[in-house]
Amino acid sequence: MDSSSPDALRNLYAGWMAITHANPDMELERVRDLFEHWGDVTAEPRGVDYVEDEIGGIEAMWALPKQRSDEPILLCFHGGGYVLGSMYSHRKLYGHFAKAARCRALILNYRRAPENLHPGPVEDCVTAYRALLEGGGAAAAKIAFLGDSAGGTLAISAALLARDKGLPMPAACLAMAPYMDLEATGSTYETNAELDALGDRDATIAFGRVFLGPDGSTSDPLVNPVLADLRGLPPMLLQTGGHDVLLDDSRNFAEAASAAGTDVTLEVAPGMQHVYHFLAGTDPQADASITRAAAWLRGKLGLTGLD
Repeated sequence: MDSSSPDALRNLYAGWMAITHANPDMELERVRDLFEHWGDVTAEPRGVDYVEDEIGGIEAMWALPKQRSDEPILLCFHGGGYVLGSMYSHRKLYGHFAKAARCRALILNYRRAPENLHPGPVEDCVTAYRALLEGGGAAAAKIAFLGDSAGGTLAISAALLARDKGLPMPAACLAMAPYMDLEATGSTYETNAELDALGDRDATIAFGRVFLGPDGSTSDPLVNPVLADLRGLPPMLLQTGGHDVLLDDSRNFAEAASAAGTDVTLEVAPGMQHVYHFLAGTDPQADASITRAAAWLRGKLGLTGLD
């Protein structure tokens, strides 16, 4: 695979789809093994160390840039439909964010479905956040939530659940291509059907059934935050690719959040695939989005200069 090409992510996704379509009864662990290669298209961010840890009893990994401020923390939630992905598959991606923002990132290895059905993953995220506040000596104003795909939704739903539990809000939330509407009603499932190399309506609905289990509801606001009370949330930045079938999820959420008085910004990268940020270090558009997001995060975390 040519990892220097902007088509590398499309090719990776197309390869996954060819394998899974040819093997419809593939065991979950084999599918998980495929998705552990998500970071294959991401350049190694130089000057970043990684340390495995646990927070609130949950596995996690620190991404530690050589040049950084130690006070702020990017609390990161990986994607994969709540079923796939891990702190290992996303290590390099969030290492790039940590390096660009010049602060620590903590990548949470929340427990996945079907072993941990909804609301288990979002509860794990809030458990980790509470542990940072209460045992880790961190201030809410110095913590930002980040996530991609299902992790993008977790960045938002964790803020919702934390608010409802009476915890202080983080300084900011960054959601990349959040995966919210498990009924897949967005029009971009049609308009981007031939452009998106990974997602489709059937896959969205299938993953939703695994994540929710027999008793879950697609209208739960912690599953689809478009349906939530969005007042009192921190500033939010959404970044998504123009070829993503999930594009309408971001559009609809941004509209609902803005109507509720939340400070929300939506950026759409023309021609880009789902979580195109995985092309960090190999594609100028991905790098530019991470640079903008990092500057936005630094501003919200009170890091106005470059240390």
